Parts: sequence; C-alpha cells; structure tokens
Amino acid sequence: MKTKTLVAAAIAMLVAWSQPMAGQTQDGVCYIDVTGQADIEIVPDEIHYIIEIKEYFEEEFDGKSKPEDYKTKVPISTIEANLRHALEAAGVPDDSVRVQQVGDYWRVRGLDFLVSKRYDVTLNDFSKIDEIISHLDTRGVNTMYIGEMKNKQLPELIDKGKAAALRDARRKAEYMTEALGVKVGRVLSIDEPQVYAGYARTVITAEAKLMSSVADMAGNSAAYDQVKTIRQNYTMQVRFEILNPETK
Repeated sequence: MKTKTLVAAAIAMLVAWSQPMAGQTQDGVCYIDVTGQADIEIVPDEIHYIIEIKEYFEEEFDGKSKPEDYKTKVPISTIEANLRHALEAAGVPDDSVRVQQVGDYWRVRGLDFLVSKRYDVTLNDFSKIDEIISHLDTRGVNTMYIGEMKNKQLPELIDKGKAAALRDARRKAEYMTEALGVKVGRVLSIDEPQVYAGYARTVITAEAKLMSSVADMAGNSAAYDQVKTIRQNYTMQVRFEILNPETK
C-alpha cells in the first residue's frame, strides 16, 4: 500500500511539475509532453553568388577629386565586360550567369544617372568565389553576397532531421520519468509544429545570406566561411504515456 502511495505521489509530482509538459487524459492516462530537437548540417551543392555592378567615375579613385569634379564616367558596358572576363577566367560557364535586375540610380548631386545591373552566378563549389574575386576589378562592383543555396538531397535530409528529433524526444521523456521512478510507455501523439505560409524552416533560402562590402570580400576571402555549411533545426512535439512500475 505504501509503495502504491509513493508511485501515485511521484506521478502527481510529474503531472504538476511543468504544465503543459505533463497531464492526465479524460480516460485517466497520465502523460508527458516532450519537445525533441535536432540539428542537421547541410552542405549546399548549388550556390547563387550575387554580384551587383554599377557605373562610376574614374575620378572617384584618384584620391583627390571631389564629387563635383567627377567627369569621366565608366559605362556599364565596360564594367560588364570586365565582370564577364573575370567569370570566364574563373571557369564559370555562360549558362550559369543571368542578369537578375537592371536599374538606374540618381547621383547625390542630381545631375547623372548611374546604371546598375545585378548578376546571379550559379556555382557548385565555394572555391569558385575565391577565383572570381582574384580576377575581378572591384571598381564598379557595388556589392557581392551569397544568396540562395540548395541541396538535391534535401528531402532525405529533412527525414533524417525529423527522425533525430523524435529520438531526442524519447530520450528526454525517459530521463525525466526515470528520475521519479516511473517509465515511459506508448506514444500517444506526435505533433510537428506548423510552418507558416511564406516561411519554411526546411527550405534553404537567403536566410543563409552573407552580406559584405567589396573591400571586405576582396581582402578577406574567409568572410563567407560561416555559410559554407547550413545547420537546419527540426522540432517535434511528442506525447508519451507514463507507466506505473510493477508492484507486488
């Protein structure tokens, strides 16, 4: 009788310990709710490197001229030719390059338009970025950054992440219940947290983007090391039944 009383007290403590971590169904089944998590490291096999070029004035780089003295505009066609040469020297095929956006910009003094183009360069190896930078004349390059990254094995990696999160949930449930002298029983429910429209944790997008100035990227090619691999987090909420230990 004393053993049964202690077991009931232990279950009551677990139920009341951290709502809604634990509770009791209408049928009298005691349960514990556990959130399992797992991180999966993904190596992208398709990298979109964004390079934006913009017209400039040669006097901007002479170290002495003021904006009102700028006269020699370098046209977008010249800057584009230099970029194409750098991409070719780095071994990037033409079909991996596309113009993403074209725009005109006012100069501050309101006298000249500066034409801009944005290029989306598809790569399959991060080392190609180093090669592109080594051949690129950064004058006329406004920004460079890593955009979307993909992996063809993403569906399989998603499944592995979810399975690992479920195993983590059972591990947590077991050590919580064993500490109170009770055991984990059957799975009562599994809930995958809702992914809101327009946002998916399992899709690799520009969340992994690394923005950098041209000077930083050119002077420190390791600046993008932080995004060479992507860690995706998976969460699963699992409800386990709590079993009473056998008593004599």
